[in-house]
Amino acid sequence: MIKDSSVMSEPAYFVLAALLDGPLHGYGIIKRAKELSDGRVRLAVGTLYGALNRMSGSQLVAVDREETVQGRPRRYYRLTEEGHRVLSEEAARMEQAARVVTHRAAPWAGTAQA
Repeated sequence: MIKDSSVMSEPAYFVLAALLDGPLHGYGIIKRAKELSDGRVRLAVGTLYGALNRMSGSQLVAVDREETVQGRPRRYYRLTEEGHRVLSEEAARMEQAARVVTHRAAPWAGTAQA
């Protein structure tokens, strides 16, 4: 899903970021991604599980454990070492990209635009 040379989508970024503090089940990931993104990322269940399958295939996430709740299996996912590396690299890339604009835009701050 995510190659080192490609740009990570915002939803993928926040799915991985949601797992930084430890394993979560699907609904927990959806909720945490929404919180971390200030509501910008709203994942549908089908979208999330498709992304988790791709991320699992890329070894970015792994199933941590399964438990049964009210007769239904609940699968918890965790960030892998590779997932942590890729997420950290993407965060550094975005930070560097933001600096290009913020340092150049600073002189414009506070000036009226016509």
